Amino acid sequence: MKPKVLVVDDESVNREFVRLIFERSGCEVLEAENGQEAIEVAKREKPDVILMDIIMPFMNGLEACRKLKSDPETFNIPVVMVTALGDLSHKLEGFKAGADEFITKPFDKNELLLRVQNLIKIKRYNDLLKDYSNVLEKEVQKRTEKLRQAYKQLDEAYYELIQRLGRAAEYRDDETGEHTKRVGIMCGIMAKALDMDEEAVKNLEYATPMHDIGKIGIPDKILLKPGKLTEKEFEIMKRHTIIGADILKGGTHPVMQIAEKVALAHHERWDGKGYPYGLKEQDIPLEGRICSLIDFFDACTSDRIYRPAMQVDVVLDMIKDEKGKAFDPKLVDVFFKILDDLMEVKKRFSHGGKPLRIIADREVEDEGL
Repeated sequence: MKPKVLVVDDESVNREFVRLIFERSGCEVLEAENGQEAIEVAKREKPDVILMDIIMPFMNGLEACRKLKSDPETFNIPVVMVTALGDLSHKLEGFKAGADEFITKPFDKNELLLRVQNLIKIKRYNDLLKDYSNVLEKEVQKRTEKLRQAYKQLDEAYYELIQRLGRAAEYRDDETGEHTKRVGIMCGIMAKALDMDEEAVKNLEYATPMHDIGKIGIPDKILLKPGKLTEKEFEIMKRHTIIGADILKGGTHPVMQIAEKVALAHHERWDGKGYPYGLKEQDIPLEGRICSLIDFFDACTSDRIYRPAMQVDVVLDMIKDEKGKAFDPKLVDVFFKILDDLMEVKKRFSHGGKPLRIIADREVEDEGL
């Protein structure tokens, strides 16, 4: 491809002289009569170098050079200021305007050719770097997108694994396996209502489905017993919190660390009468307090193998009664503010559960009420 040289001079004789020099050297020559026209041609044709006279009508060379160098489309085109004014002040003005070279009339054509050829080489080298940079940027964007997609798939797989891990324990006394999913989503909704940051909301939503994973270690004859548990059986049932925390302990990921807290603390009570350690009020991790309330609500309003679901109004009255006793009073207030959202989750992730008619002693016992 021939190098493009834009010659800007209001004198046609001067333009023609320079044209002959550069056409003989194998260049394509473009012309402009003033600074304004030079800007228009430069934007349209993208020359490799511009030879710019200073003294011209409409817009002089200095002003045109300033505009070219301030425009992202043309700032990298080398500009050689050509003038009969050889004093230092004009040269300084030219360089301040962004000129790359300065040559005084009359000039030696060989010197002019060499200067322009050097600038063309530099321009093409810079263009090559720019093209390479653009290619590299596109490649980085492509790989970044692939990494983003891979991270998204990994995150989705991680979430699915957590859901299935939680369901492995719940499936024994929850045939639909939806309880763990609902608890996670509902806890996320409450965390958001508490103005927890986005990462904390996500981590809690991922962690809470594993709250009852310790049920894996509870014998079926106790876990699935339809009637009231004996004192000894209830002591064994309470161990699912310890078992769950033991399964999850030592995790390095925040989700696993939160899951361990939740597994251990979701049966603690605000008044200190819960289990396994009888923690009270703020001593109970916030994640455990959130899960305790959400788990109770969803478990009581869902069918179980050993009993039907309770009526929602009955469960809501129980929660009100237990405000400041079993449950953190602040969380109870938030719970009722977001109740519509929680009910929507119940609706979306349920499989035809039967409405509850009576309160079941077994559920009250399991929840520590």
